[in-house]
Amino acid sequence: MTTTADVRPYGTATGRLVQPAGDSSLGALDPAWVTGLLADAGFLLFRGFRTDLEEFTSFVKAHSSRITLDPARSFHGGEVAQKVDAGTGAVGLHLENGNSPFGPDLTWFLCEKAAASGSQTTVCDGYRVWDAAGDTARAVFGIKDIMYSRRVEEPKWKAFVCHQTEGRKKLDDITFADMKELVGGSVSTTLQLNDDGSVHYAFRTGAAHATLFGSRLAWANSIFGPSYNYEAPRITFSDGTEIPDDLLAEFRRLTTEITEELDWRDGDVALIDNTRVMHGRREILDTDRTVYNAQSYLDPALLAAVRDGRSER
Repeated sequence: MTTTADVRPYGTATGRLVQPAGDSSLGALDPAWVTGLLADAGFLLFRGFRTDLEEFTSFVKAHSSRITLDPARSFHGGEVAQKVDAGTGAVGLHLENGNSPFGPDLTWFLCEKAAASGSQTTVCDGYRVWDAAGDTARAVFGIKDIMYSRRVEEPKWKAFVCHQTEGRKKLDDITFADMKELVGGSVSTTLQLNDDGSVHYAFRTGAAHATLFGSRLAWANSIFGPSYNYEAPRITFSDGTEIPDDLLAEFRRLTTEITEELDWRDGDVALIDNTRVMHGRREILDTDRTVYNAQSYLDPALLAAVRDGRSER
């Protein structure tokens, strides 16, 4: 494997555009090098590489210990890529699965066919948002957790459990006990089984929190996120009190100012640190587009290599 690639800034901050300087296979890129680049950049856009579904799948797996999913989406071309389908309206900023206890480390996109206009993916660096926030906002969110609570239909939570447990049980054999086992002894999540087979959960987390690669705080969450395939969650502070409108307005303004766009071209691949960088989408103006999504957990060996490298600086 090689680290030979042309790397240049993408956008106005730390994001990076990666283009081939020789071999155009994504598989030729050293995963440890890619991970280190991501740790600094927050998001990477790979352009000009060979990027069919098979190549994309291999690239995701090379960096991941485990693939996860959105149970409301179907897989395409294997067990990694899922078709992005959330209507045609704009999608608010969010972390993938950030309103649940199962948020992945990494979010991936493959643009097989770009729209002629609109539908840019938006990205917003939580480090920059937190650094720009006012003293009052930082004091509140630096101390108080938020809580997402909502109901999830039986077919969706069972499909998720089946995938997370790598199909050790058939879908029809999945029980609420299996769901509770996934959550484990976490004090941040409570679960309740409803009479209709659905599950109600409440998940407590920080709106601002440390990230995959370090202790620096990022305001990175799903407060402004969508609920296209799900019941909209109720979002409050962890004590059940409402988040003040003035604080929400401040962060709407900041995220709007800081948000950047991935202006897709055919064959582009994006890799996003899902613990630091929120993403969304502009309105789709041209529906003749094909974008795939994948979610995964970073290989611990790659994470350790990045941390070791930083400690040596």
